[in-house]
Amino acid sequence: MIDLGPWDLPRRPSKDEWGFLVASAVGTRGECTRRQVGAIIVDTEGRIAGAGYNGSYPGGPSCLEGACPRGSSGVLPGSQYDTGPGACHAVHAELNALLDVSEKARLAGATLYVTAEPCDGCLKILRNTAIRRIYHLDEEGVPDARVWPF
Repeated sequence: MIDLGPWDLPRRPSKDEWGFLVASAVGTRGECTRRQVGAIIVDTEGRIAGAGYNGSYPGGPSCLEGACPRGSSGVLPGSQYDTGPGACHAVHAELNALLDVSEKARLAGATLYVTAEPCDGCLKILRNTAIRRIYHLDEEGVPDARVWPF
């Protein structure tokens, strides 16, 4: 298990620990009342190519300000997010990180660090990029890596 408390590390973090520390910090900006998720994409040079958190479009409705369609509809966690009652208007952290990348070439061989396991919809999109490694935390906070093909 990785301790994401940056002030608790008695040593320089490994590259993967650093990736989770940064993704965790990005996730603090998440707008979901149920779960805040952060993601960063690190290129083959070890530099951040993109970062994102789960949230609505710029200027859109904010769940933190009471505009959560899922919270107000009473749908159960784990139910359909994209259609039907409680359809979520947020974009997942992984996709916001992809949208943040200014140079597509930086995705070649890149690693995605995300603080939650990517959903099937995000994985479908990520398979169509040049990202070759996904490193995520499972429900217990234990790191898990997926190497292409995911």
